[in-house]
Amino acid sequence: MLPTSKAHLWDAREACLAILSFVDGIDGNDFHANLLVQSAVERQLEILGEALKRLRRTDPETAAEVPDLGRIIGMRNVIAHEYAVVDHAIVWSVVDSRLASLAVQLAELLES
Repeated sequence: MLPTSKAHLWDAREACLAILSFVDGIDGNDFHANLLVQSAVERQLEILGEALKRLRRTDPETAAEVPDLGRIIGMRNVIAHEYAVVDHAIVWSVVDSRLASLAVQLAELLES
């Protein structure tokens, strides 16, 4: 693994952890009603996607070990470029059901 790969994985994991801290103790209804939390989560999803996009460009072999890599980068692109069509139900679903396991997988890659 390249030294820059570790930096990208670290950035991605930190974005996951930030999101998880932002939504700790809230449910989907709270998320949908809170523009501040939505905005914070979206910003960290952009960082997550950008870090993994850079990882894919510089170290495709390591990037291939990240589950749902293309979908993560795709969500980043929608948030960054098609922000008017962001579906907060989808964002919440991803955050609620997939982000914790992604953070663990990124940590495992960092340790390898």
